[in-house]
Amino acid sequence: MRIDIVTIFPAMVEQALTAGIVGRAIERGALAVHVHDLRAFTTDRHRVVDDVPYGGGPGMVLKPEPIFRALDAIAATVETVPAVILTSPQGTTLTQEVAERLSRKPGFTIVCGRYEGVDERVRARVDEEISIGDYVLSGGELPALVIVDSVARLVPGVVGDERSVAEDSFSRGLLDFPQYTRPAALTIVARGGAAPAAALKVPDVLLSGNHAEIRRWRKREAIGRTLARRPDLLASAALDDEEREILRQLAADPEKT
Repeated sequence: MRIDIVTIFPAMVEQALTAGIVGRAIERGALAVHVHDLRAFTTDRHRVVDDVPYGGGPGMVLKPEPIFRALDAIAATVETVPAVILTSPQGTTLTQEVAERLSRKPGFTIVCGRYEGVDERVRARVDEEISIGDYVLSGGELPALVIVDSVARLVPGVVGDERSVAEDSFSRGLLDFPQYTRPAALTIVARGGAAPAAALKVPDVLLSGNHAEIRRWRKREAIGRTLARRPDLLASAALDDEEREILRQLAADPEKT
């Protein structure tokens, strides 16, 4: 998969792309991410990419011409013109479903919004607007990185163990079950030492070696956690017969969640 990102702060994006799963995938060639400096597509000596809004008002607006030139330049380097995504608070909220849909594309281009937004005419070249939540950020660089990370890990070959992707939170409409590692027992002291030390143990079932019981425990914990924290997800969750029975039991006795 190829992803292009158009931004006025390329260093902000490039540095983040060198780390973690995405960085390793780029090194291996499993993923290609090209970052384009919008200022490189200006024609004036000051490389101006924004201007004051018509009609007055605070802030600046990204000009359309540099963005159009950037999109034309990207399109000229690929066989199929990629879909264009604009990071925008007006867009569709990024969900696992959206990430899965984007992961099936051969590639796409992300235009990072800034300031008061982009000139409205830019939307003539935009296929989709995406928001990562109902809050305000300084620009679209962080949302672009979130989109890249959420989509990239779904691309075959990016994540080493594909089971971890299949079992992620939201992959089937459920939150993830609790995870534990060594040591099996841990003693912690309360802050300030006012309370006695507490022993924190890994659930016995995870140490039992009984894989059938572990599987059922994980299902129960995932459903219970989702029921307690995000019950809205259960309406569209893909549950098997065993999980539906667990949900019925937990819904009948909420204290067990």
